[in-house]
This record gives sequence, structure tokens and C-alpha cells, in this order.
Amino acid sequence: QVQLVESGGGLVQPGGSLRLSCAASRSIFSFYVMAWYRQAPGKQRELVATISSGDIRNYADSVKGRFTISRDSAKNTVYLQMNSLKPEDTAVYFCNARSTNDIYWGQGTQVTVSS
Repeated sequence: QVQLVESGGGLVQPGGSLRLSCAASRSIFSFYVMAWYRQAPGKQRELVATISSGDIRNYADSVKGRFTISRDSAKNTVYLQMNSLKPEDTAVYFCNARSTNDIYWGQGTQVTVSS
């Protein structure tokens, strides 16, 4: 059973930064894509950023230029660097990993952007 463990969430003021981490229990190259999603209260879960095994990265329009997804294969960890945070970025952020036959989710980490 694959485990994804997120960390790094918290309370930050508008304009601030946070870095989320997603540690996988096996090699991240066993997944053809890893991603960050978020879900705000009363809203559907939405895709934030993806990184493929071939290092192709994609972002939601709402975070382009502010968020960066990256990985450290030695640590089996994917990161989401979030800069210039806005109140509308407030949500629970989830790590996601997809292999040929399965989809895995982490438990989520809360990000709150507020003054």
C-alpha cells in the first residue's frame, strides 16, 4: 500500500510563502504523474499543479507564476512552493499520485492565507 504524507501547511499572511512537501513510501518514478490538488470549503477539489515522470509540469491558470512544483527523487518527495499567496488560496491541499493501475491520495494539509 502506497502512502503519501503531506506537510508544510499553516497560516500565512497575504503575500507570504509556504512550501508543501509530499513524501511517498516508494520511488516517485513508479508514478507516471504526481500532482497537487486543493479543496476550499464548499467547493469542489481542483487541480493545482502536476509533474510527470518525464518532468513535464503544468499549472492551473490561477497559480501560474506564483506556484512551482518540483521533486527530489532521492527523498521520494514532491514539493509545491507557493509564493505571493492570496486569501483565495486558502484550502486543504492534497498530494496525488497515479500509476498504471491505481490512484493514491494523501490526507491533506491545511493552508490558510489571512491577515
